[in-house]
Amino acid sequence: MPVFKTPFNGYSVKFSPFYENRLAVATAQNFGILGNGRVHILELTPNGPISELAAFDTADGVYDVCWSEAHDSLVIAASGDGSVKLYDLSLPPTNNPIRSFKEHTREVHSVDYNTVRKDSFLSASWDDTVKLWTVDRNASVRTFKEHAYCVYSAAWNPRHADIFASASGDCTTRIWDVREPGSTMILPAHEFEILACDWNKYDDCIIATASVDKSIKVWDVRNYRVPIAVLNGHGYAVRKVRFSPHRASAMVSCSYDMTVCMWDYMVEDALIGRYDHHTEFAVGVDMSVLVEGLLTSTGWDELVYVWQHGMDPRAP
Repeated sequence: MPVFKTPFNGYSVKFSPFYENRLAVATAQNFGILGNGRVHILELTPNGPISELAAFDTADGVYDVCWSEAHDSLVIAASGDGSVKLYDLSLPPTNNPIRSFKEHTREVHSVDYNTVRKDSFLSASWDDTVKLWTVDRNASVRTFKEHAYCVYSAAWNPRHADIFASASGDCTTRIWDVREPGSTMILPAHEFEILACDWNKYDDCIIATASVDKSIKVWDVRNYRVPIAVLNGHGYAVRKVRFSPHRASAMVSCSYDMTVCMWDYMVEDALIGRYDHHTEFAVGVDMSVLVEGLLTSTGWDELVYVWQHGMDPRAP
């Protein structure tokens, strides 16, 4: 299975929604504590190595990336200097970034593009806020400020253009409707920091939360007093969780225990796959929308892996 070595520590990886062989990677120098960053655009070659299509250097670490859902050449990056940067792959690196949105007062940890309306994106920051942006405006459309600590993740609902969720170090996940003045639901999902959240792609009321408590919990927002599933199997904090675009009850996660896990929350033995190919914290993971079962991950070992579920990521 193909692997790519990055100069810096991997933080996030995302498959393109337009090209099945393309992915974007966010990286940061010195484990993201101090130093530069780089956004890599990678291309999978048939039966060959992963090649680099483009790379964009940044003065600060890059913690997350997402692809535009409207333009196949646009990539959005979350930066350690509090900015959100917009890159256009159709232009040379010297003409990039084409825009830098600077409002957050601390590191931006997460970016997510609206898959329904395809005209806006979210940024979540360590300044305790989430901001809503459109590509064509320099100023944010709105700031969502309720969390009492860092917001690590914000994720759009895949069916409803105005609804998103946010996950925070204040141990809550909040559900928001951009048409409403405040959050519409507060989910005290864990007793420790919540590092990630994601919506089920087949049921718009199901959400997963991943926490420092090593667990992933699955919730139905219509009745959220108790989770519908608690997934235990990671040995340390769970850094990311992503629902499958192809199987309603399947999801993938990665953790500081250096593993990537595949789950089916509807079955009793929910852990259906574990991959231990990383030798440092596994902090980025994604599932391809265009190729069923295709996974990618990155971590602090400066490696990006792409593999088919059920295969060994390290197999040649």
